[in-house]
Amino acid sequence: MVDITHKTNTLRIATARAIVKTSSKETIELLENDQIPKGNVFEMAKAAGLLGVKKTPDLLPDCHPLPIESTNIEYEIQGLDIFINMTVKTIYKTGVEVEAMHGVSVVALTMYDMLKPVDKGVEISTIKLLKKSGGKSSFKTKTEGLTALVVVCSDSVSQGKKEDKSGKLIVSKMESFGLKTDYKVIPDEHSEIEKLVKESENDLVIFTGGTGVGPRDVTPDAIRPLLDTTLAGVEEQMRRYGQDRMPYAMLSRSVAGIKDNRIILGLPGSTKGAEECIDSVFPHLLHVFQVLKGKRHD
Repeated sequence: MVDITHKTNTLRIATARAIVKTSSKETIELLENDQIPKGNVFEMAKAAGLLGVKKTPDLLPDCHPLPIESTNIEYEIQGLDIFINMTVKTIYKTGVEVEAMHGVSVVALTMYDMLKPVDKGVEISTIKLLKKSGGKSSFKTKTEGLTALVVVCSDSVSQGKKEDKSGKLIVSKMESFGLKTDYKVIPDEHSEIEKLVKESENDLVIFTGGTGVGPRDVTPDAIRPLLDTTLAGVEEQMRRYGQDRMPYAMLSRSVAGIKDNRIILGLPGSTKGAEECIDSVFPHLLHVFQVLKGKRHD
């Protein structure tokens, strides 16, 4: 199956439709009057559809098992056609489009099975996804014209004793979001970090390194007093996301806030830690600029 461990839980909703076509008004009348010999078609098909949703990953190899938290089935008769709409909801890392389509297919097939003794012309038509929501694609962020500066805080990298990986990874991530991105390496010095926080003209300044608890880890201490606003929720999300993946993430002192209408971040120096922080809050964090738009200077 596709790896979804890097994703975060969001509310996922999908609605699918199937149409069952009958061939006579008599079939519709029997259906509406609950006179189909095999029993109540609507209730039986509904029960089958619920099972169909739950059994989706058992039958479709690439579908992830996931918690189904709501399933709703609606019927509408239009002439000789029966429209079936199924909506499935979950709060999870991946969507429920296939679950909705599979469930509505089972509803339609159950109706077909129950109606065929009285209607040899019954058929199933137009199984399709009507709409879906949830995940990153549902929360668009505007990045046009935004710039970023990635700052590697490392004594060893600045002295040429070690190769930087985390900073370059962050640059790649920012560019993938459409931000023009600059790159800089500095030692773990309080004064140099403070200077960049105060003087950088980039919309987004991301420091990587120096967020641990060692004697040279001064990045958060240099950044935090300078912030106009602390983005506590962003900090919580980065740590929670990391802690779900490894037990030492709780030791990180990652910092996030706003200074002069610019976003300032202090992320771990480890490549994996930095990547996880980025995955946990981007690109949604860039919505801050829409909120601040009235305050920012063009």
